[in-house]
Amino acid sequence: MIKIRHALPPLLALTALAASAACGTAEAGPGGAETTELRYQGSVGAVTFAELAEDLGYLDGVRLRWIGNTTSGPQDIQSVATGQTDVGGAFNGAIVKLRAAGAPIKALVGYYGSDARSFSGYYVTADSPIRTARDLIGKKIGVNTLGAHHEAVIKEYLKRGGLTTEEIDQVQLVVVPPVNTEQALRQGRLDVGTLGGILKDKALERGGLRPLFADIDLFGPFTAGSVVMRDDFIARNPGTVRKFVTGFAKAVAWTQTHTREEVVARYERIIAGRGRGEDGEAVTYWKSSGVAGRGGVIAAGEFQTWIDWLLREGDLRPGQVKPADLYTNEFNPYADGSGS
Repeated sequence: MIKIRHALPPLLALTALAASAACGTAEAGPGGAETTELRYQGSVGAVTFAELAEDLGYLDGVRLRWIGNTTSGPQDIQSVATGQTDVGGAFNGAIVKLRAAGAPIKALVGYYGSDARSFSGYYVTADSPIRTARDLIGKKIGVNTLGAHHEAVIKEYLKRGGLTTEEIDQVQLVVVPPVNTEQALRQGRLDVGTLGGILKDKALERGGLRPLFADIDLFGPFTAGSVVMRDDFIARNPGTVRKFVTGFAKAVAWTQTHTREEVVARYERIIAGRGRGEDGEAVTYWKSSGVAGRGGVIAAGEFQTWIDWLLREGDLRPGQVKPADLYTNEFNPYADGSGS
C-alpha cells in the first residue's frame, strides 16, 4: 500500500526546530534602536509584494535585503522561525502546524490565494478514465511540495468524494518540480498533475488535458497563505513591523485596484532592473493577486479551515491552537476598512 507522505517535519522535529529558534535573538539596531533592514527570500521570475512595495515607495524607510530564493513556503517560514530571515510566507496550514509545534511566529498579512482568475487546478489527460475522487485510489498525483496547500486541497477533495482514511492512504502524492509536471503527466508518469499560473496556461494552450477539480471548487475564493515574522522581532521592532506591513498591504491593494496591464508592466520593470539573471516571462501571465481581503487583511476562517483539517488528520490536538494565536491584523491599515 502506498501512502501519502508529508513534507512538513513530524511534530517532534518541528518541536526541536522551535526550541532551536528560541535560542536566537531578533536583530535590533545600534543601542537598542529598531532595525530598519529586513532579510527575506524571493522567488525566481516573480515579484513579491514586499518587492513591489519597495518599488512603489511604500516602505517608509524600511530596507529589504534579499538573501536568495526560497524553495517552498514551509522552508520560507522555517527560515523565519530559526532566525535566518526576518520575514517569510507560507500556506496557512503550514503556519498552523509550525506554530502548534512551538515556533514563535505570527502571521501579519495575507499574500496569496485563489479566485476565479488565479487558482490551482488538478488535471488529467483528455483520455484519462479518472472522473471522480474514487478513481484516484492507487493513482499518483504530482505536487510541488508536501505538507502544504496542495496536499490539504487534494485530501479535502478525496474526503468530500466519500473516501475512507484507508482509501485516501492509497493515493500517492509525488513531489515533482512544477516545470516538469506537465511533461510527467503527458508521459504517463503521473495520473494527475497540479498546475497553476503560467504553467497551467501554457499546458492548456497545448491541449490534450482536462480539469478534474480546482481548489476554488472546494473553498471558493480564499486567501491561502500569510506572511509571518518572529514574535521577538515584532516585540523589539514594532515601528518597523508597522511600516513594513503597511507598505506590503498597500502593495496588495495596488494590484487589487490597478489593471492587469499596469501590474504586469511594473513587474517586468522590477525584474529587468534587479539584475538576478532571470526570465521575466512568468509575470506576463499574471491575472490577479488571488488575495481575498482588501490589502491582505486576514480573516479567522482562513486559519480555522486548516485547523479543522489538521485536527481531522490527527496532526493537532483539540484546543492546541486557535486562530487568535496565529495572526494579527494590528499592523494592517486596511483592518478598519479604511486603508488610511
